[in-house]
Amino acid sequence: MLELLGLPPQASAHAAEIDRMIVILHWLMLVLFVGWFIFFVYTLVRFRASANPTADYDGVKSHASSYLEVTVAVVEAIILIGFAIPAWASRVNEIPPESDATVVHVIAKQFEWHLVYPGPDGRFGRRDASLITPTNAIGLDRGDPNGADDIHTINQLSLPVDKPVIAYLSSQDVIHSFGITSMRVKQDAIPGMEIPVWWEPTVTGDYEINCSQLCGLGHYRMRGFLTIMSEADYQAFLAEEGARLAAD
Repeated sequence: MLELLGLPPQASAHAAEIDRMIVILHWLMLVLFVGWFIFFVYTLVRFRASANPTADYDGVKSHASSYLEVTVAVVEAIILIGFAIPAWASRVNEIPPESDATVVHVIAKQFEWHLVYPGPDGRFGRRDASLITPTNAIGLDRGDPNGADDIHTINQLSLPVDKPVIAYLSSQDVIHSFGITSMRVKQDAIPGMEIPVWWEPTVTGDYEINCSQLCGLGHYRMRGFLTIMSEADYQAFLAEEGARLAAD
């Protein structure tokens, strides 16, 4: 079923859990589609006019359809309670401590993704809308001791493999949606809110970040890139970006 659905490779620790739920839902839909199609053909043949010249005003007395509807409702409840809610709860209630994770800030803005990493001090600097300029798109206060060493990239997110990631999502203008299909990650970025989303990358490589919410005329070009690398390469990336920042 995974091959038939054409799902991308699983690149995060929770991807298999999400795919399992997707497969179950599609099996249910397939059973319902085939079942209702067979029933539709049966009714066309069984109740055709030539075989039923006289109307039957008593109607159907069987409760089979009611039992089938209850069965479908029970299966849907099992999927919701047994699969969907636990998967959602683990994303919301089981966020790992920041000390054990890679923490980044993801700022959505028409039509680009701004990524902020804490510098060597491990702290994020202050951001203020009044500080936004053509050269400071996110209003990062470089005068703040915590923000002097923060690393800022646009449309390029780099992360280490096999380590939890906590991304704090925010938006500067309209509602966007941060989506990384291979990671099975999707979360809205809402103006005025900072929303955490977390996952654990398990496969190195390059992936695409999409905006999954129509956000304006340039929505089609709001795409970023995610690179999952080894811890050593990630530290080298931070060192290189830190040196570039110091040179500026």
